[in-house]
Amino acid sequence: MLYWLLKYVFLGPLLRVIFRPQVEGLHHVPATGPVILASNHLSFSDSIFTPLIVPRKVTFVAKAEYFTGKGLKGWLTKMFFVGTGTIPVDRSGGQAARAALDTQLSVLRAGGIAGIYPEGTRSPDGRLYRGKTGVARLALESGAPVVPAVMLNLDEIQPPGTIVPKLARVRIRFGPPLDFSRYAGMSGDRFVERAVTDEIMYELMELSGREYVDVYAQKLKTMPTPAPAASVAA
Repeated sequence: MLYWLLKYVFLGPLLRVIFRPQVEGLHHVPATGPVILASNHLSFSDSIFTPLIVPRKVTFVAKAEYFTGKGLKGWLTKMFFVGTGTIPVDRSGGQAARAALDTQLSVLRAGGIAGIYPEGTRSPDGRLYRGKTGVARLALESGAPVVPAVMLNLDEIQPPGTIVPKLARVRIRFGPPLDFSRYAGMSGDRFVERAVTDEIMYELMELSGREYVDVYAQKLKTMPTPAPAASVAA
C-alpha cells in the first residue's frame, strides 16, 4: 500500500512536476507477466525514477543494513526502501548472491517485474562497466524476457555523493525485450551466462551511448587512488 501511495499520491506527482521525466520506449515493458528490467546505474535516484515511470510495480533488492539503521535517518532510509518496493536481503554470508537471486526469482514466478543493475554498483564516472552474470542466471532460470533500460542523465542531476539533486529534466530510455529462450536449461554454464550478460550490456551501451569499459566497476572503486606526482624543481 505504501508503494502505491508514494507513487501516485505523496511523492510521484511532485517528482513528475519538478523533474518532468522524458521517457522513450516505455511500450517495450510488457503489461503483464514476468519481466526482468536490467538498467545501468548512475545515481541513487535510479531506484526512485524507474519505479515512478513504469506503470507496474518494480521490485529491487538491497542489503538488509538499509532496513536496520538507527535514529531518524535510519527510519527514513527504511521507509524509503519499503516505499519503493525494495526487498531486504542478507548479504553477509557466502550465499549472499544466491539469496538475492532467489528473492528476485520469487518476484518473477509471481508474474512481477524484477529490477536489477547488472553492473552491481553505481558507475564511478558515468561509463558503463562489465556486467555480473547474476542477470543472466536470473533470465535463464526464470525464462522471463529482459527489458534493457538506461538512465541518460541522472549522474548529472544527482552525482554520487550528492544529497540534493539538481533541477533538470530526467531522461530515461527503454529498449525492446531480449529473449534468451534459446539457452533454456543452460543455467550454470558460465560461458552461456557470460554470453547472455554481454549481450545485455551491449544493448545498454547502444541505448545509452555511454562508453563501455570491460572491467567490474567495484574493482575500479577498490583500487587505491594514485598519489599526486611530486613537482620537480626548476
